[in-house]
Amino acid sequence: MVADATVVEVDALTVALIPTKRQMKYVLVTGGVVSGLGKGVTASSIGVVLKACGLRVTSIKIDPYLNTDAGTMSPFEHGEVFVLDDGGEVDLDLGNYERFLDITLTKENNITTGKIYQSVINKERRGDYLGKTVQVVPHITDAIKNWIESVSSIPVDGKDGPADICVIELGGTVGDIESMPFIEALRQLSFSLGDENFCLVHVSLVPVLSVVGEQKTKPTQHSVRELRALGLTPDLLACRSAQPLIEGTKEKLSQFCHVPVSNILNIHDVPNIWHIPLLLWNQNAHEAIMKQLNLSICNAPNFQSWRKMAESYDNLTSSVKIAMVGKYVGLSDSYLSVIKALLHACVACSLKPSVEWVAASDLEDESARSTPQAHAAAWKTIEGCSCILVPGGFGDRGVPGMILAAKYARENKVPYLGICLGMQISVIEFSRHVLGLERANSEEFDPETPHPVVIFMPEGSRTHMGSTMRLGSRRTFFQDLNCTSSKLYGNSSFVDERHRHRYEVNPDFVETLESAGLKFVGSDETGKRMEVLELPNHPYYIGVQFHPEFKSRPGKPSALFLGLVLAATGKLQALLNKA
Repeated sequence: MVADATVVEVDALTVALIPTKRQMKYVLVTGGVVSGLGKGVTASSIGVVLKACGLRVTSIKIDPYLNTDAGTMSPFEHGEVFVLDDGGEVDLDLGNYERFLDITLTKENNITTGKIYQSVINKERRGDYLGKTVQVVPHITDAIKNWIESVSSIPVDGKDGPADICVIELGGTVGDIESMPFIEALRQLSFSLGDENFCLVHVSLVPVLSVVGEQKTKPTQHSVRELRALGLTPDLLACRSAQPLIEGTKEKLSQFCHVPVSNILNIHDVPNIWHIPLLLWNQNAHEAIMKQLNLSICNAPNFQSWRKMAESYDNLTSSVKIAMVGKYVGLSDSYLSVIKALLHACVACSLKPSVEWVAASDLEDESARSTPQAHAAAWKTIEGCSCILVPGGFGDRGVPGMILAAKYARENKVPYLGICLGMQISVIEFSRHVLGLERANSEEFDPETPHPVVIFMPEGSRTHMGSTMRLGSRRTFFQDLNCTSSKLYGNSSFVDERHRHRYEVNPDFVETLESAGLKFVGSDETGKRMEVLELPNHPYYIGVQFHPEFKSRPGKPSALFLGLVLAATGKLQALLNKA
């Protein structure tokens, strides 16, 4: 630990810290057998049950890839890029942490191999190692340990001082070559901290072979053996399975993995992920972890609000159909935060979201010739939904289909929400079909367009992709406090939301667009960068340059997503009348 320190250097950054008065406790979550078991949700759920015991919790995600951050990674390969207040482009699991724990993390809470090696190489170039040979051990492993101990002390819940417990998730599976330096660093950290300050939860798979119908423990046994060979011993096992584990399976795992039966947790399939903390709570996971960490429960545990939220969702019977028109619909994780924001908004309206995925390219006229069945099915889906949402994205694939979806929503008075690219799409559509500018386009899709209604930002970079966009929390000022957006945000004159874009509405076209009926009701502090547009005399037609989904929370839905769902069910006006 860094004791009695007020400033700590992490990478090339200087991070202010509150002096540490007590030893930080760590819960490490690792995974074995296969990827995709839900380590992120498990780590988040562990944080939820510990928070219910009165403890302050922070989180760190370790990603062993060589990228310095997730900003340049394909949504098809890695899921969405989650954006933090400070502009960090990070793994989507940090979104789970923020939503479950209602905290605000920093980009330093996401550690990657790229970041670690970059920091060590920068120090070597400065001569910080005084001529020593720079090696994985001790220099890389020391950098990892210092990073963890420094970042874990940064407050993330709005209160002063460090948290009580830091939950660390190690990405990938045990045995991966990429994660070896992190495994070694964590082994050293656990040894230096001592057993009462370090708890390891290993997430593993207990499959059932259809031929024999028996819960098989061998994959978990091998995974734990591999973990032990690397110097780490699990204190708890979190076993993923389709059905609840039988007692015989738990006893067998206990015998061969050297973990008490009481510390073998079962995370079986549930109706929704809000049940995962309930599963852990009902199996006394919090008591096992706190016993390992030599902690006592400070307050009477209060888990009723979370239980009520999870169980009330299961009892919902009515739903609302939402057309999600995007280019990454083959992988739902590509739009994970959007899906969660829709869930939060629907639950607040006592509804279940019925998200209908529409590949934007299937809506295009070309699709009618090449794949007529897919084209007809896509338009049938659009026509059968109560509202349309066009989320963010990059590249020109599917753009003509998105434009047609925005046109359909505008002309047929269907509630529409365009986010980032979705806002730019609505500007292009309006320019073409209302202003009559047939070749109106974004410079991103047509650099030679005679009517560039969306342009490259002046401060952007055309040579480097990573961290060169307009990123993080920025303030948007409402020009008209009587607009729908301002009312949804509680009649506020401004709002702080997170951004991630390198193209924006061309200010030279704003006056022309507004004279034709499209109103820009929100801008940045200069008044020249358009942030929010609305279409008057429409039930709900809003486009925003920011990403409101990133700050949506269970029980605290994003205002604009709530507005979309209310408009889709004919209840928006009642809310606006109260505003």
